[in-house]
Amino acid sequence: MLTVISPAKSLNFDPVEVAPTAPRFPEETESLVRTARRKGIKDLRDLMSISEPLARLNRDRFRDWDHAPEKPAIHAFAGDTYTGFDAATLSEDATRQAQARLRILSGLYGLLRPLDALKPYRLEMGSRLATRRGKDLYAFWGDRLARALNTDAAAEGSRFLLNCASQEYFGAVDRKALTLPVITPTFLEDKPGGPKIVSFFAKQARGSMARFVVDNRIEDPADLCTFDLGGYAYQPDRSSPEAPVFLRADQGARGAAA
Repeated sequence: MLTVISPAKSLNFDPVEVAPTAPRFPEETESLVRTARRKGIKDLRDLMSISEPLARLNRDRFRDWDHAPEKPAIHAFAGDTYTGFDAATLSEDATRQAQARLRILSGLYGLLRPLDALKPYRLEMGSRLATRRGKDLYAFWGDRLARALNTDAAAEGSRFLLNCASQEYFGAVDRKALTLPVITPTFLEDKPGGPKIVSFFAKQARGSMARFVVDNRIEDPADLCTFDLGGYAYQPDRSSPEAPVFLRADQGARGAAA
């Protein structure tokens, strides 16, 4: 089973003793960097809806791109999904499994393996960065990401794609070009007013699910039902084969009771 996750805005570039591998779309990345370099601070603020200090930081990152530090992507991203995935505790065997069957969608890099070299950046997939290929990054990447996922799945003998990415990022995967059946889990919190998705917890759970698949070498979608990390439990009455649902007790209520 091949799994995709989103990147993170938060980054951690403390050094690790892990050698990075080469990303697969270097020419596309360089093209986007050149386009972003032509943007001023105000342009970047408007493009990414960020503060002036963040826009200045990212202007500097694109300007100094050729001399920027690099770090394996799975260790450089530091958002909620990556807290759930907990890459620092991967065994060597699990790292090899992740490198083969886990992919990170990226507005700037397209598709990353966990150990692919990442430089500090911010360019979300939903950004309307116009290029010769179109008005935004979805147009820029076209069907490239879907075709790359097809290729990787065929190489590993994977018959399913587990979507643990956000709608913004998975929207960059051309479903018409994708040959794999897609499974998209949902993670709910049992709130007093009824079960609901809480973004912070759902992101962590998607990372935990990706780690669960790596650690247990999950191939059969039916085995996803055994996922119970973080207190989640499979809900057969709410689920379908392509959309399994997991529910856990309200974390706020649990904290109050403690």
